[in-house]
Amino acid sequence: MQYLDDSLLPENQEKLVIQVAPYGPEFLPGDSDDIPVTMDEQIQKAVDCYNAGAQVLHVHVREADGRGSKRLELFNEMLARLREAVPEMILQVGGSISFAPPEGADKAEWLDYDTRHLLADLDPAPDQVTIAINTSQMNIMELLSDDDIAGTSLQNPVLHKAYRDMVVEAGPEFYIEHLRRLTAAGIQPAFMLGALPQLETVERLIRRGIYTGPLVLNYVAIGGGAAGVHPADLIEFIRRTPDGAVLTIETIMRNVTPMCTIAIALGQHVRVGIEDNLWGRKGERRTSVEQVEQMVRIADELGRSVASCKEARDIYLFDEVYADTDEALAKIGFPPNRQPGQVGFLHHA
Repeated sequence: MQYLDDSLLPENQEKLVIQVAPYGPEFLPGDSDDIPVTMDEQIQKAVDCYNAGAQVLHVHVREADGRGSKRLELFNEMLARLREAVPEMILQVGGSISFAPPEGADKAEWLDYDTRHLLADLDPAPDQVTIAINTSQMNIMELLSDDDIAGTSLQNPVLHKAYRDMVVEAGPEFYIEHLRRLTAAGIQPAFMLGALPQLETVERLIRRGIYTGPLVLNYVAIGGGAAGVHPADLIEFIRRTPDGAVLTIETIMRNVTPMCTIAIALGQHVRVGIEDNLWGRKGERRTSVEQVEQMVRIADELGRSVASCKEARDIYLFDEVYADTDEALAKIGFPPNRQPGQVGFLHHA
């Protein structure tokens, strides 16, 4: 992204879009007072987050015993009820469905490709499904301290090992077919990228015409196979992201507040919620609603307006349809493809 002399002035920035992930599939009900378990509680949590100022709801579902659900019929029920309770919110289903291990298991696994493809058949359809690009380690324990997991099930050695050794299975066989199905279903893919090589893979998909929709993505700074929390890495990822993309910053535990504050100041968007973070000040719990409210306050202090849900939909480019690769490259902000015999560096049209 290009920053001009006036790019940091809040009046020249897009309004802020706040994603919230309030369902925390890696945690169990006893880990926090803020984990909704029943369907009614999950719906109410969405309403509360909407009222606090969030526009995008990252959706996971729980079984009656409180464990993360992998059943698509529960997602259908949840989405139908959410459409009634928070009709303006952007509903974003987590493409992992639920990586939580079954009771007593020592391995946290993403579901097989065929099952994850079925997210394109959810009814009612969500607005977005998140998609990982390239198989990688997802060791969510690497950046976590003893303080971070204090009082949670992640202190259990079995669960600790399960999440330490987790792998995101997302090779070309998966993401090419998944993008095809999501696009055919009219569902926008939300790319979850933890490193520049993954962004480069997405660019190649666009250049080869495999994906030609708007580019909406999260920078996933959770360590253990994804980006860490060094600000220089964040800045470089922003610099390499094309101007026409929509970028949200996502990180883990008490890194959320400083990293999201940087993101707001730089004109990017943010994600909060107990899936990522349980804490406010050291030793003090903070609910998903309180995290949303904090982002609203920080944006206000910086002079940046918060989007309405309708404005968020415009920012996310849901109405954009690109006719072909050339138009997609131009709209997203990548240089054009090289033509036969063309030499030298290529410039934007």
